[in-house]
Amino acid sequence: MDEEPYGIPSPGHLTMSDAQWEQTRLRAEVIGNLAERDHVGVAAADEAAVELGISRRQVYVLLERYRQGSGLVTDLASRRSDGGRGGNRLSEPVEQVIRELVRTRYLTRQKRSIASLHREIARVCAVRGLPVPARNTVETRIARMNPIAVGRRREGPDSVRPLQSAGDDVPAIGSILDQVQIDHTVIDLIVVDERERKPVGRPYLTLAIDVCSRCLVGMVVTLEPPSAVSVGLCLAHATGDKRPRLERLGIEADWPMSGKPKALFVDNAAEFKSEALTRGCEQHGIALDYRPLGQPHYGGIVERVIGTAMREIHELPGTTFSDPGERGRYDSEKMAALTLAELEKWLSLAVAAYHGTVHSTLGLTPAGRWAEGVLADGSPVVTANPTAFLVDFLPVIRRKLTRTGFVIDHVRYFANVLKPWIARRESLEQFIIRRDPRDISRIWVLDPEGEEYLEVPYRTLSNPAVSVWEHRQALARLRERGAAEVDEVALFRMIEQMRHISETAEKTTKRTRREAERRNHAGTTRKASPAPTPAPPATAPEPGAMRPAARFEEIEQW
Repeated sequence: MDEEPYGIPSPGHLTMSDAQWEQTRLRAEVIGNLAERDHVGVAAADEAAVELGISRRQVYVLLERYRQGSGLVTDLASRRSDGGRGGNRLSEPVEQVIRELVRTRYLTRQKRSIASLHREIARVCAVRGLPVPARNTVETRIARMNPIAVGRRREGPDSVRPLQSAGDDVPAIGSILDQVQIDHTVIDLIVVDERERKPVGRPYLTLAIDVCSRCLVGMVVTLEPPSAVSVGLCLAHATGDKRPRLERLGIEADWPMSGKPKALFVDNAAEFKSEALTRGCEQHGIALDYRPLGQPHYGGIVERVIGTAMREIHELPGTTFSDPGERGRYDSEKMAALTLAELEKWLSLAVAAYHGTVHSTLGLTPAGRWAEGVLADGSPVVTANPTAFLVDFLPVIRRKLTRTGFVIDHVRYFANVLKPWIARRESLEQFIIRRDPRDISRIWVLDPEGEEYLEVPYRTLSNPAVSVWEHRQALARLRERGAAEVDEVALFRMIEQMRHISETAEKTTKRTRREAERRNHAGTTRKASPAPTPAPPATAPEPGAMRPAARFEEIEQW
């Protein structure tokens, strides 16, 4: 308890107001375009200065900060107060007036002009006693909006078709990591647990594919349903060096495709619209685009890869196939043989094989196309701190600090680092907290200054590490029993009881099966003839009777 908590630096992007964040994001966009040039002349600097509303000197200052930074939007956040030159030009009330009138006056079929919109903004600001923004400021806000969204609201859906892809093709992608598609699926396979090798269910697969090269850049296999965490884990896998993970799996495979995507293309599922994902992508300069409703050909690349992967999965023991008719009388649970880790090994080897196979659309291997992209554009940006990157994508929780620490879902968290904040807790706002649902034994707490995430463990360190899903199951059981109030002691006692029941049931089942096998063997021995019978010639077992390990070895060799 006396140890210093492990801290992760935070850029504080969740502590910014909407206006501060929008200002910082625009800076990163404009200065980032300048940074791609070898030399930034006076004319280019002046153009950026006008767009940002700052001086030429400040443009060069921001350019230097961008080049020395870590590629985050908040590298260009204001370091002083929001007022003055180089600060936030508009107050939040003025920003709210602009946003509201753009939505209700400009984005309509009436198609008002920008001049008319600016006059309305000026009138409302004058009535409310607010400073009137310049017309070019309003024009800049509108210019930054998605032209497809603007055209659809002002002209109708037919007017924006030229801006979208046609037929079954997505818009052309010219460079690696310009666009990465990500999607989930439940795997057509039942896996077994590590200890008893008993069936535990069908896992889920999250894949990220680079559209330009068709390389798989990220993969996550989990027993939990798809969530914002699945997306964050997949992004962390995509942006980091994959060699440590492959070494932990104990396999030798070449998977060099890593890097931060410029744009992430996803469907409209809830996990892709979480605060953690949207702000995390903005913070790391990743554009987040959604598949248009009613246009299934968008996102088809990752779906085709998933479909191919599932056909390969059908060769593994324990497959459920795609439908009951295809499965027939095959007993998926009885034949289940692979653990989650073994399945991930198999999938990693399959990915390496896929990267070395000629792709029909590309006319060369995905690995070859990736190598061409690296040669043309240089090595992609890889995250130096995968843990810090992942924390930016974990679910966000906001809580007030109490005298005993934080309480989240009836569980208390405490560390000595909280003591100075506890003393002035009444004057502090809610804290921003991140929690990994796979292990709720610790949380990441953002300090009040927004500079660092600190690891804070359970207050009762003897409590076992559990997942949020196991925690919710125990909570539901307590409420079913009529518990009026749920406390932490009762909650973890229920979790221990549930685990004990599960472990006891596994041991009892295993012991009963062994005893049944011994009785069957003894009965067969009594009925056998006393005269020895020559052993039958050795024959290969039928595929369905082959040992699971042998079948897996055969598949690996294939």
